[in-house]
Amino acid sequence: MHLISLVELPTINASRLDRLPEKLLDGSILIGQRILIALIIFIVGRYVIKLINRLVRHLLERGTIDSGVQSFLRSLVNITLTVLLVVSVIGALGINTTSFAALLASAGVAIGMALSGNLQNVAGGIVILLFKPYKVGDNIEAQGNEGTVKEILLFHTIIQTVDLRTIYIPNGQMSTSVVINRSKSDIRQVQWIVSIEYGNNIAHAKEVIQACLDAESRLIRVPTTDAGERLEPFFIGVTNLNTSSVDLTVRAYVKSADYWGDVSSKMNEALYAALTADPALNIPFPTETVHIVKDN
Repeated sequence: MHLISLVELPTINASRLDRLPEKLLDGSILIGQRILIALIIFIVGRYVIKLINRLVRHLLERGTIDSGVQSFLRSLVNITLTVLLVVSVIGALGINTTSFAALLASAGVAIGMALSGNLQNVAGGIVILLFKPYKVGDNIEAQGNEGTVKEILLFHTIIQTVDLRTIYIPNGQMSTSVVINRSKSDIRQVQWIVSIEYGNNIAHAKEVIQACLDAESRLIRVPTTDAGERLEPFFIGVTNLNTSSVDLTVRAYVKSADYWGDVSSKMNEALYAALTADPALNIPFPTETVHIVKDN
């Protein structure tokens, strides 16, 4: 008969079980304190960030800094303060910020590779602010869109079109593509195409057009470039012999501020009225000659 040896079960320390609720309570209180402190830091931090942003905006507006630089700096300050607040809240929760910083750096490398386009936008924004191809308030044409620059932010340039659409264009594209700035010069050229019939007197047509130009007071009589070079105030010349018309190109200059007015529209109306009222001039219409061949 074999003897079965019984394995002695480990004894449970009753005192440890008695202290377990106390430890759980202490741990809960500690976690609650950390969460409460982190919440207070977050609320106070958000309030302080708002105050600092308001102070920065006030200081920038008091200076002579360009509006685009102001919006860029405000965006940069807000993002930097928000990151510092997040790190402070994480530290208040008891997470080792050193390890978190190392993790954040590693994540930053990975995110930087994934978001290389956004980093390019930041670099593009810096280039725009340094070299100033355009500024807030300028009328520009870029990426197939034309409008007025409203803000230059950290990642985007915001423009508003004539039909009141708000368009966000990445700064990376704005710094590397063609941008037409229509506000760089104080004056802008306006052009009209006037067509008359073959057989009409071109010299007489020029006289009629010149009278319309003389009647428009918003056209500049002595236009000059930014360098002081004097330009011809008006140009009227035959630029195309079309299939059914003789096309005359008319050019004049207006102030950039008046370009978006009704100068072009009013001149079109004046030219049409003058041409139709003159019996010696005719507005051409497309014509087509059809030859009918009869079989014998």
